[in-house]
Amino acid sequence: MANDRGPRATHNALKLALAWGFVGIPLVWGVVQTLVNAIKAFH
Repeated sequence: MANDRGPRATHNALKLALAWGFVGIPLVWGVVQTLVNAIKAFH
């Protein structure tokens, strides 16, 4: 029971990956833009 690896576990993993994508992609984009602007400001 503790090692339930079926379609439901795969579905949950997909939902988790999508959720991280929705959060992670804009976060990485914002960090990159901040670094680019900081380099421009200090250059």
